[in-house]
Amino acid sequence: MENTFKEKILVVDDEERIRRLLRMYLERENYEIEEAENGDEALELALTNNYDLILLDLMMPGIDGIEVCRQLREKKATPVIILTAKGEEANRVQGFEVGADDYIVKPFSPREVVLRVKALLRRSSTTTFLKTDTASKNVVVFPHLSIDHDAHRVTADGTEVSLTPKEYELLYFLAKTPDKVYDREKLLKEVWQYEFFGDLRTVDTHVKRLREKLNKVSPEAAKMIVTVWGVGYKFEVGNS
Repeated sequence: MENTFKEKILVVDDEERIRRLLRMYLERENYEIEEAENGDEALELALTNNYDLILLDLMMPGIDGIEVCRQLREKKATPVIILTAKGEEANRVQGFEVGADDYIVKPFSPREVVLRVKALLRRSSTTTFLKTDTASKNVVVFPHLSIDHDAHRVTADGTEVSLTPKEYELLYFLAKTPDKVYDREKLLKEVWQYEFFGDLRTVDTHVKRLREKLNKVSPEAAKMIVTVWGVGYKFEVGNS
């Protein structure tokens, strides 16, 4: 029997032809699509509806994509892929700093967009984690920090921490193998599930945000994510 459930995606771009192109390709994959043509409309829709993912153009009249993402992250952890023109590297890094999960450079291949959307939805879907046998709860526990992988939930010193899908996946990946050092290339490949061409700062900005969020409730938990200079990062237990 065909599954009638459709994941809902908000496509935000001030160019109608881009919205139309993305809608066509994504609807072919059985996603339900809504559109917004500017930042104000996007923010209103994103805060009043529950989308499974948002494709967000950075440069728009009015509120730009950076501000939309910043305000959205104050209230929700909806997965966000930013769309950015080639020359906007600084904006792209800024996008990660305010909580975007991924980026796609214009001009893009619609097929690449579909692959990125599928990869992010697969990683961020809480249903994947709820299908596990509840008799053997999949919980990783450390001093100051616990990760309930079945419920996709992180708790630091008794307080739940709200993370974006990529922040969560990065933390869980590091925590699964304490004291193992990973370079940025390896983290990009494992956590983002495809080869990145360049931008290793993606990892740095996510680590920074992760530490900031943990630090608000438990400085000891934040210290567990350790920078190994010249190499990458590791999850360290025991020195807290």
